[in-house]
Amino acid sequence: MIYEDRKPDPIEEKAQKTAGEVFLPQDIDLTILQTLNYEYPKRKITVELTSDEFTCLCPYSGLPDFAHLIIKYTPNRKLIELKSLKYYLYSFRNVKIYNEHVVNKILEDLKRALSPHDIIIVGEFMSRGGIKNKVCAQYRKNK
Repeated sequence: MIYEDRKPDPIEEKAQKTAGEVFLPQDIDLTILQTLNYEYPKRKITVELTSDEFTCLCPYSGLPDFAHLIIKYTPNRKLIELKSLKYYLYSFRNVKIYNEHVVNKILEDLKRALSPHDIIIVGEFMSRGGIKNKVCAQYRKNK
């Protein structure tokens, strides 16, 4: 190992729980997601986060599905801590899940963690068999 003295932090260890084996969506540890207080709750802003490195596994073939992921939300009182989001998304790497379901799961998990005014998750999955799949899921809090 290159960094023999390096100690992974607890969030990283939780995310790596799904490394090396195949898991189901319910095996993802939601305590990975950490939040911080939004100090300007009266000011509505839009937070847009993207990742070109999202992967999960096809439930049939076990082959990886690669996606460009977009997370866009209007915070209420909480913001997502970005390092924890990175590890949360990493934890899907060996999870067998349909594209449509993973986008909805991410939406539900972030909605639970943040209680945002609104949130949209877009997964643009890479072409497989000549077909690209783009999945959008959204939530808007009732006024």
